[in-house]
Amino acid sequence: MGYYGGYYGYYFDPTYFLVLIGAVLCIWAQTRVNSTYRKYSRVRSRSGMTGAQAAQRILQMSGICDVRIEHVAGSLTDHYDPSNKVLRLSDSVYGSDSVAAIGVAAHECGHAVQHHRGYAPLTFRTALVPVANIGSMAGVPIILLGVLMGMSQTLIQIGIWVFALSVLFQIVTLPVEFNASSRALAMLGDYGMLEQGEVQGCRKVLSAAALTYVAAAATAILQLLRLILLFGGRGRRDD
Repeated sequence: MGYYGGYYGYYFDPTYFLVLIGAVLCIWAQTRVNSTYRKYSRVRSRSGMTGAQAAQRILQMSGICDVRIEHVAGSLTDHYDPSNKVLRLSDSVYGSDSVAAIGVAAHECGHAVQHHRGYAPLTFRTALVPVANIGSMAGVPIILLGVLMGMSQTLIQIGIWVFALSVLFQIVTLPVEFNASSRALAMLGDYGMLEQGEVQGCRKVLSAAALTYVAAAATAILQLLRLILLFGGRGRRDD
């Protein structure tokens, strides 16, 4: 076994710094979104509309009549389900009349509008969901199987490519989320649902939320880079 494996493999692996960077990014992003959401969840909208009411109005004014709005348990578990055309709003959004709640509800409506209008990146991301799930669950086990089978480069390369599918999903998610937030802010202003100052509050909430997607994508890329550094050419180095 070469120097890389003998020394780094048993004593110090510098690629752990990539894991650390990813962890710090995720913690920072989550802390930022939590603090921003808490701040604006205490700011009540002058309209008095709840998140659910705001979502219903946006859908109606966007000409969308076939999307249901449902209440889902949890905090910030809000999401749009394109396969069933259901917009699910969490406990902290559904019945709240805060600026933060309306902003989150409008963001999810942004996804519904994307779906209704055939927004290509959303269609691509939806199609990637099954293979991304496989990539996140099977990629690393396939790599480890290749290692256990005598550093089989064939299995290791397959594992890396399979894991890369989950990374691709995270990357494709970015324009989808940014576009949904952009649509949300425009609709809140155009439909006269919030005053200008309130829209700015929503912008800060959605911008903070976007950081979590950026951090997730960056972390996935760093994980892929680490796998490539550790195993991508391992067999050739040990020859």
